[in-house]
Amino acid sequence: MNNPNTGNSLSTVTCHLFPVTSSDDYVNIASLNQYSYCPHRCWRIHCAGEFIDNQYTIEGTSLHERVHTVGEVNRDETWQIRAIYLKSDQYQLIGKSDLIEFENGEFYPIEYKRGRKGEWDNDELQVCAQALCLEEMTGKNINTGYIYYAQTHQRKLVEITPELRASTIATIEAVQMLLFTGAMPKAVKTKRCDGCSLYSQCLPQAVDKVSRYQEAN
Repeated sequence: MNNPNTGNSLSTVTCHLFPVTSSDDYVNIASLNQYSYCPHRCWRIHCAGEFIDNQYTIEGTSLHERVHTVGEVNRDETWQIRAIYLKSDQYQLIGKSDLIEFENGEFYPIEYKRGRKGEWDNDELQVCAQALCLEEMTGKNINTGYIYYAQTHQRKLVEITPELRASTIATIEAVQMLLFTGAMPKAVKTKRCDGCSLYSQCLPQAVDKVSRYQEAN
C-alpha cells in the first residue's frame, strides 16, 4: 500500500497530525481512563498532583517508553505511525497516541496496555477519545480501534459505536467539571482498588468505616 502521501517522506495527513501544541485548558486523553477507573484516583492525580508508582505503573511506563519512538513505517499493506500528539478543539482533548495505523483508506488508533484483557471499559474510552481526535484532524470517520495487550501479545477490537461515543463524551465533560471545580470525589472501595498505586493515600475502607460510624451516631 502507498502511504497517504503525494510524494513527501511525511504524508500530508502526517503533517496535519504532528503540529499539535499543549494547552492547559484541554483535557488529557489519559485522564479519561483514570476517571472511568476511579474518579477519586483521577482527582488525586490531576487535581492534587499526587502519584505513586507500583509494579503495574512501572511496567506500564516501561512499555510506553518502548512504544513512544516517533516515526512512520510501512508493514506489508499497513502504514504505521507512532507517538504523535492528537488534539480535538471540539472536545478540548489532547494526548499522545501509542500507534496509528492506516490501511485501505482507514485510520485505526491502537492503545498499548501492559497486562492481559482488561475487566473494565476505561481502555475502550481512551481508544474512542483518540478516534474523536483523529476524526477532527483527518476529516475521516473512525469506526474501529484496537487495544494491544503486551502480556498476551493480542489485540482487542474496539468498535466505536454511538453508545461508546456518548459514554466517552460524558466522561470528557465529567473530567472537565472535575478540573474546573476541584471538588474531590468520595473514595469508594471496589475491586479496582487492589491494583491501585494510590490505595494507601485514599484508604477507601477507612473512609467507609468512618462514614458508617458517623451515621450510627
